[in-house]
Amino acid sequence: MPLFERLYNFACWLTQDRSEAEDLVQETYAKALKGFPSFQPGTNFRAWIYRILRNAFLNSRTGLKSAGATLDLENDDAALPSVNETPESILLRRSDWELVQRALEQLPIAYREVLLLCEVEEMSYQEIAAALGVPIGTVMSRLSRARQALRTAAHAVLQPGATKKS
Repeated sequence: MPLFERLYNFACWLTQDRSEAEDLVQETYAKALKGFPSFQPGTNFRAWIYRILRNAFLNSRTGLKSAGATLDLENDDAALPSVNETPESILLRRSDWELVQRALEQLPIAYREVLLLCEVEEMSYQEIAAALGVPIGTVMSRLSRARQALRTAAHAVLQPGATKKS
């Protein structure tokens, strides 16, 4: 199945729930198969299928508010032995990941999706514009605002006594 892991990863970030992400990817493939005659050969397949996933996500919500569920931060990478890593370096890496995770969760969905498509999925501005159905200028504007909002959110998470949004 083309792009399965990337779609699932993006769905996890959007839904913040692995089970919901699985359902979303399944729905995306079902809709893509059903609507495949509408795909125009020679156009960007990746942008087309990401757009289906995004639309399925937005249609599955009662609003654009994020669910309160968070991803399981435990992963198998920390269990792998490493000669160069110490418990302190593992803790620092994990705390950096948790900082980014919490800061991303605070972003509005429009900022989160454009940031993830650009930085994680490494899509071009043109691909992002096609996937989201917005002009390239809007992609660039949202990306700039998303990066600033991420810096602000990360700074707020680092501040002692700062209130956390749930």
